[in-house]
Amino acid sequence: MNKPMNPPPNGGEPLPEHYIEAERSLVDRALRTLKHQDAFAVFDAYGDVGTVEDGPEGLYFQDTRFLSHYEFLLEKKRPLLLSSVVLDDNAALAVDCANPDIRGEDGNLRLPKDSIFAARKKFLRDGVCFERFSLRNFAACKERFSADLLFGADFHDLFEVRGERRPARGTTTINRVSDREIRFVYLGLDGLERTTTVCFSPTPAKLDTGRASWNFELEPNGRAHIVVTVTCRMSKSAGEDPSRYADAYRHTRRAMRARVRRLLNVSSSNALFNAVMSRSIFDLNMLFTETKYGPYPYAGVPWFSTVFGRDGIITAMEVLWCEPEVARGVLGVLARTQATTSNPAADSQPGKILHELRGGEMARLGEVPFREYYGTVDATPLFVMLAGMYFERTGDLETVRQIWPNILAAIRWIDEYGDLDGDGFVEYARETEQGLANQGWKDSNDSVFHADGRLARAPIALVEVQAYVHAAKRHAGVLARALGEDALAAEFDAAAETLREAFEKAFWDEELGTYAEALDGDKNPCRIRTSNAGHALFTGTAAPERARRVTDALMSEASFTGWGIRTVSASEARYNPMSYHNGSIWPHDNAMCAMGMARYGHKRQAAKVLEGLFETAAYQDFNRLPELFCGFARKTRRGPTAYPVACSPQAWAAAAPFALLAACMGIEVDHAADCVRFSDPILPAFLDFVILRDFEVRDSKLTLRLYRYGDDVMVNVMKRAGPARVILMK
Repeated sequence: MNKPMNPPPNGGEPLPEHYIEAERSLVDRALRTLKHQDAFAVFDAYGDVGTVEDGPEGLYFQDTRFLSHYEFLLEKKRPLLLSSVVLDDNAALAVDCANPDIRGEDGNLRLPKDSIFAARKKFLRDGVCFERFSLRNFAACKERFSADLLFGADFHDLFEVRGERRPARGTTTINRVSDREIRFVYLGLDGLERTTTVCFSPTPAKLDTGRASWNFELEPNGRAHIVVTVTCRMSKSAGEDPSRYADAYRHTRRAMRARVRRLLNVSSSNALFNAVMSRSIFDLNMLFTETKYGPYPYAGVPWFSTVFGRDGIITAMEVLWCEPEVARGVLGVLARTQATTSNPAADSQPGKILHELRGGEMARLGEVPFREYYGTVDATPLFVMLAGMYFERTGDLETVRQIWPNILAAIRWIDEYGDLDGDGFVEYARETEQGLANQGWKDSNDSVFHADGRLARAPIALVEVQAYVHAAKRHAGVLARALGEDALAAEFDAAAETLREAFEKAFWDEELGTYAEALDGDKNPCRIRTSNAGHALFTGTAAPERARRVTDALMSEASFTGWGIRTVSASEARYNPMSYHNGSIWPHDNAMCAMGMARYGHKRQAAKVLEGLFETAAYQDFNRLPELFCGFARKTRRGPTAYPVACSPQAWAAAAPFALLAACMGIEVDHAADCVRFSDPILPAFLDFVILRDFEVRDSKLTLRLYRYGDDVMVNVMKRAGPARVILMK
């Protein structure tokens, strides 16, 4: 997800497609994010927007920035910041500030600092940003002062904010609707009208098209309030008028509490680990968007707050053991958006699963290809995998039956369109120059290369994609058998085994001691050590005798930094720890590798990955794992190095602690046998015990405690409602 090819800088290689420009890092100052359904907001620590040129701050709706400037002033000056925090459950942003020293025209101090306290609380609901300012006079005498809000709307498409250049834009008009309401109206080149309505209470003393002003006179301990609503609307979908602030806030908190109960309550002996797990829960609940099929995790804020096929599937896989409802939502949405026709501009063919869904002006006009974009080679087999994993976890045959035609269409895509040259492997090659050059999860233009640094030529067969296809065929066989289609199940089983054997011959590299990253368009292997190979463990595709060597390669000093596993080993030609995909560390990638290690019995290595990422989270704001971070080796007395434009929060990163914990516990839910199994569980050194509260297995609800007993980990049932069994396997 990275502008059509730009000229090479300094005579080097061209920049990636849809490159995210970074003249300023997202980590050079504190940013605060909120999200609700299709709206999200990025604020600075003051709760303001647009105080720094070309920053990502704004209120966004349907991939458009509806509010680009929003700044609070006391006596025409920016307040002194006292505190700024997003509430633990991500429901609201709370900011405390006070007036700076204010001098009169004669130069004498007129209003000493910290006389006027201003508390701000803001939240999002149904495309509306609500904010309440609570002002209080802590001076010993009556004080007169002014308050101003500066505001503006540029209606820039999200891709413009990311750095894309546009030859033309639509037109904006500004209307004063009343003495307390301003409306910005943007008529886009796509014919849609987008409106931002800013409403104030009480009525400002003065209101123009970019500033609202109030004059206050407060006795000692006197109080005053300002409430502002910023409403984002698209033409032909005006929506209801905003609720009152108090009602909207109450409904928001109630809904947030209900969503928090969706994910498993995990606690442990380590308070910091508890904070990391709580942050993951709250971030996932913020990123979930409710659909008629169930919750769908939007990929991440700020750049990817929309449906992404691959991200949604992998997030669902990471939390499947404890919250299968997410998988049901993901499967439903992706089945509904599955391609039915061929369209080169969208890289789509019948049966292919969506990569990215965008509602902004540039996508609607085709200036970027992502309105409904299918340029991903892995989402389709991953979709089938998730369906099989969901059925094994839940036994929900009715959902499987509903999407069975979609599963069969996905298999047909794999066999007919995915295998471009008929060699049995699934390859990709973009159909237009505007699409993504690389279409695996590492979709940077330089992420697939040979040992000498040469970029691989398409069509490219990625190692992990073949593993996903193998697992997809295997799962499809299970589903077909459950639906009574035994002959078809046998076909899928045979196809899976044929692919597994061909995979071992084509991708294993004895000298590397791991699987090659890919086969290029000439069927030459890309002989480099990457984390991609770990995904062949996740799917169970790797031969058991080779799984240990892949694990050793992943945990070698060249790959494992102490914080996590690099995407590319430090020994490779294009290794760059500051790159997007060639040496950085991605929590979700690490989680998939660790789940794979545990699958083959290498749980101590999985525990080491959990420990590294846990300690990474401990160094982050809010104990939140970012989308990715730089792959520099761990050094004493300092934390990991941030990646400058990483999304935070990011769904599959937020879900990673759940997957890593499951890998260490060796947990498996067998719906058919109505039991939960723990296979040779292990706890990392920083955990003495873990408690899983109200864990649902079929019709039962269990509270389980895993605790260290000498060198072993034992399991006891603290509370049981229902007949489900708990089995500890050594």
